[in-house]
Amino acid sequence: MANIKQIAKMAGVSISTVSRVLNDHPYVREEKRQAVLDAIEQIQYTRNMNAVNLIKGTTGNIAIMLPFINHAYFSQLIEGAANEALKSGFHLMLCQTNYSEVEETKVLEMLKLRQIDGTIIASKSLPLEQIEPYTQYGPIVACENTSDSSVSSVYLDHDRCFRKALQLLTDKGHNRIGFCVGRSDGNSTVIRRRAYMEHMELIRQPVQEQWMFHDCYTIEDGAGVFHKLTAMSERPTAMLVTGDQAAAGLLMEARSAGVRVPEELAIIGFDNQPIAKVMQLTTIDNHLFEMGTTAFSMLHDRIAVVNKEPEHRALAFEIIERDTV
Repeated sequence: MANIKQIAKMAGVSISTVSRVLNDHPYVREEKRQAVLDAIEQIQYTRNMNAVNLIKGTTGNIAIMLPFINHAYFSQLIEGAANEALKSGFHLMLCQTNYSEVEETKVLEMLKLRQIDGTIIASKSLPLEQIEPYTQYGPIVACENTSDSSVSSVYLDHDRCFRKALQLLTDKGHNRIGFCVGRSDGNSTVIRRRAYMEHMELIRQPVQEQWMFHDCYTIEDGAGVFHKLTAMSERPTAMLVTGDQAAAGLLMEARSAGVRVPEELAIIGFDNQPIAKVMQLTTIDNHLFEMGTTAFSMLHDRIAVVNKEPEHRALAFEIIERDTV
């Protein structure tokens, strides 16, 4: 296998000159640089990147841990991170886990083995206590509130966000309110459920467990929720759906069935996805693109600085009112 000694001999230069050319060092005379490049092409030299990364101490690779790749929520977040990565010369590795703790641990082990420079956790199943020990091997930024831990985070204030949306529905005359969420045991779901229970107590309305739906991610899931609602003798007049895809499915089925929206059924979605604008769906813009850019920037800062203190940033949000409330 060709090595830099052979290149130096063929080009008639020193080994250090070859090294400077390989590392794009600016202070190399043009004729010497060209001689080295010609020699590289002639012997078809390929650098051992593992060795290069070992010397540099970085790989140029960042992992994004996420449960699903084909979901609009994560697509916007990834786009934001990828935009910043491109500017900084880093590569993103998408690591789909399906919320498997085994798969999530594999991503963290990549950090431990120095196969990546850092990890962005878009969503997870592992408890924080099992993630924190890996921060000694490299920076980790989670897209959820991890305050009081060694894991940095950029996040949406789910409690405040959910309460504001519930209050909007109440202000519009709706007291019979239901909601749809993703994972039943997710941290954000726990926060949202508590906010919901407290709001219903505040407006002196009984909590209806059958009006709470879990595992709602897709258009089909939202359509399924509508059919469950129609089978109930007592139904909510408003639904808060934490995902525009599921909210769109609910809206489409309601309109198809002749239900007047928002008079008979008000709907608020989440994420401000393109489908929400197309369908004139009231939604909560949680600035997912900004979450991605911020997560990468925080991670990038920590790659360059060893033992930097963890940081926690809450992003702004806004309710975008359209036709469904």
